[in-house]
Amino acid sequence: MAHRFSIREIARQAGVSDATVDRVIHARAGVRAGTIGQVKQAIVDLEAQSTQLELSGRQFMIDVVVDAPARFHMAARRALEAELPLLRPAAFRARFHMRERWAAGSLVLELDAIIRRGSHGVLLKAPDTPEIAAAVQRLFQAGIPVVTFVTDLPRSPRLAYVGMDNRAAGATAAYLMNSWLVGCHGSVAVTLSSGIFQGEEEREMGFRATMRSLGGRRDVHYLPASDGLDSTAYELMRTALAEYPDLSGVYSPGGGNPGLARAWREAGHMPKVFIGHDLNPENALLLADGTLSVVLHHKLQGDMHSACRALMHFHGALPGGWTPPPTPIDVITPYNMPLGPHR
Repeated sequence: MAHRFSIREIARQAGVSDATVDRVIHARAGVRAGTIGQVKQAIVDLEAQSTQLELSGRQFMIDVVVDAPARFHMAARRALEAELPLLRPAAFRARFHMRERWAAGSLVLELDAIIRRGSHGVLLKAPDTPEIAAAVQRLFQAGIPVVTFVTDLPRSPRLAYVGMDNRAAGATAAYLMNSWLVGCHGSVAVTLSSGIFQGEEEREMGFRATMRSLGGRRDVHYLPASDGLDSTAYELMRTALAEYPDLSGVYSPGGGNPGLARAWREAGHMPKVFIGHDLNPENALLLADGTLSVVLHHKLQGDMHSACRALMHFHGALPGGWTPPPTPIDVITPYNMPLGPHR
């Protein structure tokens, strides 16, 4: 296993012992397949963060824990790794713990394992449940700050939330939907990936309240959660199109948009208005070909900058306290899409 890092560096990155790394590198028996993969991924991460190893100044090791579809994993990793070399006056390294679907209780176990290993901070995207809030409480008591991003845990002692104002994002979607459907009497569908992600709930509440305040009598159908997966979103939308033949608009705060679009195409028509979130590669393609009307987007790298800055203030690397402001909401159309890789 070719590499240029010390056993201690790899062990720290992987969160395992020096002896375990030595066994993996020399292909000795007695190491679980999952741990072998963990060590190999640590070497990959060290290569990606190699410039951080050369920086002087205060060194911070942080953990990034994400519950989200795989497309978001890649976006979050790219955003943080792009931001790391720009952070001053400290040098950050990151360990990533990302899964599309955490088994029951396993995300909590991972957060508790971080307490045992030690960390300068946790960047967390997770469901808003009592069990996870309790785990954040234990991290807080252990002196490990938690910064939530994209979706919040407001009932936990997290240090800060970074991301857009999700209620304002939902209100923006309602304003656009109502404006574009003037003169059309069709109904609207709203799809979430999960009802336990606080950010998506806030978007839905902002959408619902604003549609009501704008005075329209348009029916709004709130579909079951799709887990953000294209296959599930496809089945949900296919059922909705059969049940509500007058559907004219879709607001998708939680993803699975390729699956939603596939159901509409198979029905032989497309929605008059289709609003999504996040300019990831899939949504960029759907926006470019006219399937999506607009994407509400915020720069994930900006979230990562704010999160790391909050941690630097917490640890005294920057003076005083600091509360991250909401990340601006960008309204992206086919005519103002940024060039280059998305998210």
